[in-house]
Amino acid sequence: MTVVLVVEDTDSERDLIVSYLVEGGYSVISAINGQEALKKIEGRKPDVVITDLVMPGMSGLELCRNLKKNSETKDLPIVACTSKNQELDKLWAMKQGIDVYLTKPFTKEAILQALRSLNIGG
Repeated sequence: MTVVLVVEDTDSERDLIVSYLVEGGYSVISAINGQEALKKIEGRKPDVVITDLVMPGMSGLELCRNLKKNSETKDLPIVACTSKNQELDKLWAMKQGIDVYLTKPFTKEAILQALRSLNIGG
């Protein structure tokens, strides 16, 4: 089963994304921030990461840079799910290594389509 790590500091949004993924047939690990995400990845490498960009402590972009510079996680696909909806934000995120950029509010279909676009099945 495909494992998705969801990194989101807002409980309600994290719960919503997790429920969409579980309904879509994915196995889900969740973290409330970038630091926790890095710890969880050490224990069990997911197939893909869905992360918010604006979080206290370590931002989603910092998490992305951390993963991309590590030889064990550099090829891990990363989906940004963020309220930052300016084209410049998207371009900057893609330069940092984000593979798919989703803006909030999102739908269940948008989340599942993002994973399908990376050829990651449920």
